[in-house]
Amino acid sequence: MKNSHAKHERSKRLLQGGSAALLTSAGLRPTRPRLALADWLFRKPNKHVTAEQAHAAMTKAGVSLSLATVYNTLNLLAGAGLLRQICVDGKQVLFDTNRDPHHYMYNEASGRLTDIPPLRLVAPPRPPRGMKITDVEIVIRVR
Repeated sequence: MKNSHAKHERSKRLLQGGSAALLTSAGLRPTRPRLALADWLFRKPNKHVTAEQAHAAMTKAGVSLSLATVYNTLNLLAGAGLLRQICVDGKQVLFDTNRDPHHYMYNEASGRLTDIPPLRLVAPPRPPRGMKITDVEIVIRVR
């Protein structure tokens, strides 16, 4: 878990150098779609977005990307550790720009996802032999 925090701090420093530096540091080529999405995603911190919301934002900004390209790019950014991917209700996936350790409160009526501070687990479950816990993510659902 400390490793993911260190990775996030490094990402924040790289973002000051621009989206191209951030993408390159994650081993990704800074293509036009990736740069457009990264610029929008990381301009303001702590965004929780669906692919559809990101697609609408790109369209509004005059950036022509297919919804499939947005999905693929968001998944690629998540796979590279630049975004967190949260499945809140079994159907909807949200992407979170906040890589600091934290958990979530999900309002089922409004669909709003809110960051909450990390909860201390008194005794996390023991992982299977030969494995280690790399992250803990808790989603508290409210109505």
